[in-house]
Amino acid sequence: MFRRPLILALIVAAVLALVPAAFAALVHVRVEGKTQTIFGATEPRAEAGNALAALEAASLAGEFYYHVTQTSFGPYVDQIGRYPGIGSTGWVFKVNNASPPVGADKVVLADGDSVLWYYADFSSGSGPKTLAITRKGDCYRVAAYDDAGKASMAAGAVLLVDGRSIKTSVAPSCIGPHKGLVRATAPGMVRSNALR
Repeated sequence: MFRRPLILALIVAAVLALVPAAFAALVHVRVEGKTQTIFGATEPRAEAGNALAALEAASLAGEFYYHVTQTSFGPYVDQIGRYPGIGSTGWVFKVNNASPPVGADKVVLADGDSVLWYYADFSSGSGPKTLAITRKGDCYRVAAYDDAGKASMAAGAVLLVDGRSIKTSVAPSCIGPHKGLVRATAPGMVRSNALR
């Protein structure tokens, strides 16, 4: 009689050992608002199992407001910070520079993933490209990512550093010694991450 509860307890313990703790991964999170960065220009890390949980982690760390509406398709983030989505504008996300084909609560994140939430205007039929910068020494390269995660050179992008604006080209832009963070902007695109 005592063997059944013991066997059941061993089975439950074995199953629980195979399931990761709350399915959380250590990911990078950034939230770009309509007019400024709301959270994480340098893409700090947070524990999250999906893109919606990453937004919750960022909200707790950055003390900013967001609102979720339940729809027939699942949860929909209809506001972050001061700006709600209205008409052809709204809040969307990317994981590793691409827009997933599922809702934020359905995206399973892995360690090292990057989650970007941003305010977008879809009046032209598609959302804006998102900028990302990479660094090698004192040189920075700016890429623009479409919704599929396809990168292209960000024509007309400008690097902002230490109060200076430096126009970029196809080649990496070498800015020399600097003290502050480096970011990229371009008309009609979402601001980049920030690097030292």
